[in-house]
Formats: sequence, C-alpha cells, structure tokens
Amino acid sequence: MNTEPPPFELAIPVEPADIDELGHVNNVAYLRWVQDVAVAHWRAVAAVEDQSNLRWVVVRHEIDYKHPAYLGDGIVARTWVGTASRIRFERHTELLRAGDRRLLATARTLWCPIDAVTGRPASVGPDVRARFSVAEEF
Repeated sequence: MNTEPPPFELAIPVEPADIDELGHVNNVAYLRWVQDVAVAHWRAVAAVEDQSNLRWVVVRHEIDYKHPAYLGDGIVARTWVGTASRIRFERHTELLRAGDRRLLATARTLWCPIDAVTGRPASVGPDVRARFSVAEEF
C-alpha cells in the first residue's frame, strides 16, 4: 500500500519578464518557480498553526535544465518532499511544459524549518513529517 503523499502541482504561466536575451525562459525563473511551488505546497497542506510558527529557508539548490520553455508556454510545477531529518527536508521538483508534459527541469532542494519567533532552526512535529515527507533519516 502506497502511503506517500501525492505530488503537489501548481500551474504557472510564462510571463514576458521570464524571457532572457536568447528568447527562452531564463534559468533564474526556473529557480523562482521551484521556490514558488514549495511555498504554495506548504500553504495548501500545512496546518494553520504550523504556518504561523514555522518559516523555511533554503540550505541548498540543485537544478538540472533539460529543455527550454518559451513565452506562451504554461508550466506545471510538481513537488514532493523526500527524506527528512530533524532540521532538513529534501524537496524534489519537476517543471513540465503543460501542453505536452515534457520535462523541462528537475530540482532537489534542502530546506530548514525556522522558528518564526526566534529565527533559529526548529524541529518539526510528527504531523508535519506525516503530511510532507516520505521517510525519516537521522
């Protein structure tokens, strides 16, 4: 029986500001979309109390660009959380062209939960792990 949370998806339009001098989406836009889908996933799934008490900071980004996107393309950003430790959550993201679901980029990001009051790294409760991560490592 599969108990992993399903990937979260967010539709993103390609805007004129996303296009670089080569005529396709700039690499920075892809990275912004990786962050945007992570934030949208957190806001859609996390309990209100957790959203009030926790903030997230990126510790590391890894991104592989596969194919370009262009003005007028729609993007589907898919994300899910992989393994989690006490203060590190691994998040995976796929960026697909909406029209043909062609994989445009993949990313792996490490996030650290931060206490909203103290600004220091914070451990998360079992509910957050159950909602987001597929495995736990220590």
